[in-house]
Amino acid sequence: MMNVPLTVGSLLERAEKYFAKKQVISRTHSRIHRLTYKEIGERTRKLAHALEGLGVKRGERVGTLAWNHHRHLEAYFAAPGMGAVLHTINIRLSPEDITYIINHAEDQVLLIDEDILPLVEKIHHHFKTVKAYVIMTDQEELPETSLSPAYSYEKLIEDKDPNYAFATDIDENEPAGMCYTSATTGKPKGVVYTHRGIVLHTFALGLTDTVGLSESDIAMAVVPMFHVNAWGMPFACTWFGSTQVFPGPQFHPKLLAELIEQEKVTVTAGVPTIWIGLLQVLEQGNYDTSSLRAVLCGGSAAPKGIIRIFETKYKIPFLHAYGMTETTPIALLSRRKSYQTDLSEEELLDLRAKQGMLVPGLEMKVIGDKGEVKWNGVEMGELLIRGPWIANEYYKDDRTKDAFKDGWLHTGDVAVVDEEGVVKLVDRTKDLIKSGGEWISSVDLENALMAHEAVLEACVIAVPHQEWQERPIACVVLKDAYKNKVEKEELQEFIRPQFAKWWLPDDVLFLDEIPKTSVGKFQKMALRKQVNEQLNNMA
Repeated sequence: MMNVPLTVGSLLERAEKYFAKKQVISRTHSRIHRLTYKEIGERTRKLAHALEGLGVKRGERVGTLAWNHHRHLEAYFAAPGMGAVLHTINIRLSPEDITYIINHAEDQVLLIDEDILPLVEKIHHHFKTVKAYVIMTDQEELPETSLSPAYSYEKLIEDKDPNYAFATDIDENEPAGMCYTSATTGKPKGVVYTHRGIVLHTFALGLTDTVGLSESDIAMAVVPMFHVNAWGMPFACTWFGSTQVFPGPQFHPKLLAELIEQEKVTVTAGVPTIWIGLLQVLEQGNYDTSSLRAVLCGGSAAPKGIIRIFETKYKIPFLHAYGMTETTPIALLSRRKSYQTDLSEEELLDLRAKQGMLVPGLEMKVIGDKGEVKWNGVEMGELLIRGPWIANEYYKDDRTKDAFKDGWLHTGDVAVVDEEGVVKLVDRTKDLIKSGGEWISSVDLENALMAHEAVLEACVIAVPHQEWQERPIACVVLKDAYKNKVEKEELQEFIRPQFAKWWLPDDVLFLDEIPKTSVGKFQKMALRKQVNEQLNNMA
């Protein structure tokens, strides 16, 4: 067979050649842009030429602090296309963590959205390697800034070569992208993606039994482009020629509903908190969502109640997926098999709520205290994964030895596997609640609570207990219409039939909000601290 390298630049080249007329619809601060893949290709090549002119060399990092829009998409291909490395930076992290990430990655050039300028201006004097700042803005003039040297994105690429040739001698095992974890414990950890890993992951997103992305799709990635490369959707949609819709800066659920209706979006992707917010808007307004063939949900477990409403009330198929920064990220996806035609509505809902089967191309095993667990849906163990788009180390980080052992990624997620090979995450190893020597799954309790019509969000944590070691406490945010109208006893009775008595939370605390990480997951460490302080004050 021919030894042809798999490179990120080739993904865009296909879109330029075969889908030149297809559109990228991009919302920015001032307007909606509609660009063809031909125009995106020319602008991307101009950007690559400009980065070269700024002194970026092969293997060096180009950082982005930006929302989901066409300029960010151009950076996705410009940096890897010239042999550099795209480093998407999570703008929702703390200034201290952002500084750490930029210095640790040794970013040479930063591409920055204009509304993120104030954040960067406060910390830029701590940067050790950054040589230039490029401001992404619709304004004709460069916004006033203390950053130096600073360039306007549009002015910078204006006179550059639209036919600039991507590097042709890239080894597919060279780095193409880089992301950092969201720092729930300790400093963020860097993961480097190779050209080969990104391309193979892109193949996987087009499989019918995964997301099934294709040319006919109108895809809207709500998941941020700084969160594991928007789950790989910008790469896949470009390669397959899908129309792309980018919601841009500071979006809100109403805007998402409007974009779905106006642009006839067929597939969209985001974390559960996004879909909880969208459902609230759909229940208040009259939006046409009939174009949607799938809502892809990942990042954390989706509540069964949310899945039920999407699938039964709005007739929108709900695809539950699982992945990590370390897995590029898609690793598991829940779909029923062709012969599972006699599943009841409740059984199908149970299947949808699981994380699903392993994506083709990967391997997994689940390891308990006595070795690999049986596939019986009961025995629990840690999920281990390996494959061609799974990382094998953290970038210059001693924590590699804890997560990567014997050729496997140790995910830190506790799972059970049923007879069909379908994985259900029970909890993170650090979030499992051990009461009287027995394990309680916070995820199962959260899903049960969020099935109640009054509950907007629910998070279950462990608190110390003198007799039982740990006991569960439920923290609940009620929907606005139900605030001060629901007592904790009602919620405890609602979930009582589903669990053994000793699983039931000792208390239900009503909160105005639950602390979340930078990517919308519940931040249980912060919540535990908050609840323990509250309980100590009450004692």
